[in-house]
Amino acid sequence: MLYRDVQPRLIRFAGAIVGADAEDVTSEAWLQIARDLRSFRGDLDGFRGWTATITRHRALDHLRRKSRRPASDLPAEELVTMAADGDTELDALDGIATEEALRLISELPRDQAEAVLLRVVVGLDAKSAGRVLGKRSGAVRTAAYRGLRRLADRLSDTGAERPSDTGAELPLVRGDKSGGTGAEGVS
Repeated sequence: MLYRDVQPRLIRFAGAIVGADAEDVTSEAWLQIARDLRSFRGDLDGFRGWTATITRHRALDHLRRKSRRPASDLPAEELVTMAADGDTELDALDGIATEEALRLISELPRDQAEAVLLRVVVGLDAKSAGRVLGKRSGAVRTAAYRGLRRLADRLSDTGAERPSDTGAELPLVRGDKSGGTGAEGVS
């Protein structure tokens, strides 16, 4: 039951960090989670935060390993003759809301992207997300707010309506028990 609740969130979280290698990263994370499960103490939110922390560490390890080894053994001359990665069918599928949102989030500065992912995708409150990132909850709320604002601005630049343009407020990040938007005192 816990796996079914947490795994889709972890896949999306890891996917925003490592891309197509998200399943490999979450597999490594679940090996560590299973090995260390006896040491975990807490509730469901604590478990989500704990698993997100482990997944983040495995993702960062993966990126470090990947940066140390060459991406391709092909000579540069062969790359010129290769077809582009773009595929019309895949581009059309990329229009699916979740994939598009994750892509947009991945273009945010890293601190904002991680805050938005942990707060919105994984569903952690600011305090739990702060523990995952090693930051104060206020810093996480501020980063999430700025990231969500930047996404709203980006969507308005592409012609999509922003919630504030329709008279609606920007949605609060789910799971925040502080009662604030996280933008108090932010201009």
